[in-house]
Amino acid sequence: MKYQLMAIVLAACGASVCAAPTAKPVRAEIDALLTRLQTSGCQFNRNGSWYSGAQAKDHLLRKLAYFEDKTTVQSAEQFIELAATKSSVSGEAYQVKCGDEAPVQSRQWLTSQLIASRSAASKPKP
Repeated sequence: MKYQLMAIVLAACGASVCAAPTAKPVRAEIDALLTRLQTSGCQFNRNGSWYSGAQAKDHLLRKLAYFEDKTTVQSAEQFIELAATKSSVSGEAYQVKCGDEAPVQSRQWLTSQLIASRSAASKPKP
């Protein structure tokens, strides 16, 4: 009986019932990253259509919620890889276009913004 209960618990965890919530510092970093996208004035391309930063943020938050139901998101980098790099439907890479600059893959743009955010956060305050 004891082993049957353990097997049920392990099976449930395998079905992602045991996913822990994203740690608060990781979630705060993801939220800050998505706020940068929202306020950047850049456009976000998914599946051939361009969207505002605010629309992109909403979409990526929905994808984050989906992945949080399945697994524990361990880092902002993992969030970028799982949810913010390509369409789950078409497999097509997301792009970000800022002003007259050429579009870049969202992975590149988001990673550079994450690095800049971390750099700013680590600088001593006057």
